[in-house]
Amino acid sequence: MRILLIGAGGQLAEDLHQVLAGEEITTVPHADLDIGDRAAVELYVKRVRPECVINTAAFNLVDACEDQPQQAFTVNALGPFHVAQAAQEIGATLVHFSTNFVFDGAKGSPYVETDPPRPLSVYGMSKLAGEWFVRQYCEKHFLVRTAALYGRAGNRGKGGNFVERMIRLAEEGKPLRVVCDQVVNPTCTRDLAERVGSLIQTNRYGLYHMVNTGECSWYEFAREALRLAGLSAEITAVSTQELGAKARRPLYSALDNAALRVIGLPDFRPWQVALADHVQQRQARPTPIK
Repeated sequence: MRILLIGAGGQLAEDLHQVLAGEEITTVPHADLDIGDRAAVELYVKRVRPECVINTAAFNLVDACEDQPQQAFTVNALGPFHVAQAAQEIGATLVHFSTNFVFDGAKGSPYVETDPPRPLSVYGMSKLAGEWFVRQYCEKHFLVRTAALYGRAGNRGKGGNFVERMIRLAEEGKPLRVVCDQVVNPTCTRDLAERVGSLIQTNRYGLYHMVNTGECSWYEFAREALRLAGLSAEITAVSTQELGAKARRPLYSALDNAALRVIGLPDFRPWQVALADHVQQRQARPTPIK
């Protein structure tokens, strides 16, 4: 399969590249393709003529989106619109990623694909707008909502993912303050990439939730990551209100992989098992020479 992977270099894109190594992949990093530029996207897609376009590009600095709504909607809404139109024009399948932040958290139990979205932040609104563009303008699409991603490559836009930041700060002996009243599904990008690799071999297009199973607060997530890494740290649980972040976040945004089970693909591993594997592999990597 000829695949165009947009957003190369990010943590999810890196794992997708490895999982799909047997396919004919063209990768393009953020710096080389601005998905907010409609003409550039159309030209690139027509030149590569992929059978499948995978878009991992996003502006996912949630608080920064509140100050930069135009940038948020350019990348997270108009970008997917441009990619969807370009994919549709050549008959390609599109894989696009969205977020648990399209929900407001009021349900109190895991969200399934049929639950109505109600985002609380500019980030969530921009991602939901991107979803609608994909659904409306590309017939053959896989729209994947996921949450709380961490992977081997880290998240360049956020200076390392949550797991890496917690471990680094603990190793530096710094005190940690972690929110304890926001519940999510920590999700390993390698696991997500493997499920996406299986999904694109089907023609079961539509909306899917894809997360590691189980749920926890960010505080519980941090404590488990440090326990697995064999680190002790001064870690304080704080409420969302105490943290005082600029963007509103849902207090409960856990997802349920209902649609994935309906089509018969295996469900994800529990988040604790995936995290244990990630930390073990991280510790097994050689220490870089400084």
